[in-house]
Amino acid sequence: MRKLLAFTVTLALVAAVTAYLVWTQERPVAHYLSDLRITLAVNEGVPADRGNLLGIQPELFPADYQSLERLHLKLAAYLQNARDQGLINDKTIVVLPEHIGTWLMLTGEKNEVYQALHLKEAMNWLSISNPVQFLRAWISATGADRMDDAYLRMKAPAMARDYQVLFGGLAKEFGVTLVAGSIALPNPSISQRQLQIGHGALYNASVVFAADGLPIGDPQRQLYPIYDEREFIQPGDENVVNVVDTPAGRLGILVGSDSWYPDNYRKLNDSGAQLIAVPAFVLGRETWDRPWRGFKSVSTPPEVSLKPEELSEGEAWRRLTLISQQPVSQASAGMSVFLRGQFWDLGTAGHSFLSSNGQITADGDARGARMLNIWL
Repeated sequence: MRKLLAFTVTLALVAAVTAYLVWTQERPVAHYLSDLRITLAVNEGVPADRGNLLGIQPELFPADYQSLERLHLKLAAYLQNARDQGLINDKTIVVLPEHIGTWLMLTGEKNEVYQALHLKEAMNWLSISNPVQFLRAWISATGADRMDDAYLRMKAPAMARDYQVLFGGLAKEFGVTLVAGSIALPNPSISQRQLQIGHGALYNASVVFAADGLPIGDPQRQLYPIYDEREFIQPGDENVVNVVDTPAGRLGILVGSDSWYPDNYRKLNDSGAQLIAVPAFVLGRETWDRPWRGFKSVSTPPEVSLKPEELSEGEAWRRLTLISQQPVSQASAGMSVFLRGQFWDLGTAGHSFLSSNGQITADGDARGARMLNIWL
């Protein structure tokens, strides 16, 4: 009797495990109607032969990431709209927002991930749908927050590949230089013009793709991750601020609130940066209008006198971003572009703005997808 009971229990366990493993492999694709509309919110300057900076502030949701084809459809529709309005030429530099590549961790997942109401619920579905990948990532995690580290690390090889396929493909399709926002990857690097991942810590990095679809320069790692990310994102080397050559001039990248630090502009000056792109991301639907909480890293520049809560988050971004403000920044123009949309219970904020001749021109209405353009 005991042997029969043991056999029955074993058989049931085997059946349950088999059913679970079969379930993890199922990836049904739900119907999803994406909003492909985008508004040209700011258009500064006069068309000339020097090119232009074109910021794309997308409105994205988890379901947009279910497949590369779906995400490509949306981003390509934005760029086609810009092309139809005469905003794309062979000297155009397109700037996308911070973490637009990080959410590639969601590609090819089960519908439960996209349909979840809360981030925690979605991440639970993500881990139980990919048990082996998640376990390996958790074991190799280096951040203080092993769970968040593992979520980002578990699909890193596919994320790096998809990032280059998608954004390199868009750069080639539209014949532009493309600042592909940013992506969180373990020790990212460029080898033979291919984005590679390594071992060790995660970095939030931005890659620039040329019109041939291949990366130029090295990934620009974020130097000062915000407090909310420091337990799983490692700061980059403060001495490494990259500048790349583009058809429109020498371009520097500052990721997120790295644009608040005057010393970064001095380093870009030393490298001859003429243009500056700032992929950015602000969490929380109402954060932009709430009191600024101060510098979001362990380092506060000694020459900055702003105090927390004496102005709003949005005002702080515009005051602290010093693009084209002599003598700190010798760049002629630049822009800060924010990611918008709704990721489960995580709202987003940020009104993209551009800088030229020491002046800032902001988009006053952040609803929906927006484009900002400045002719150089």
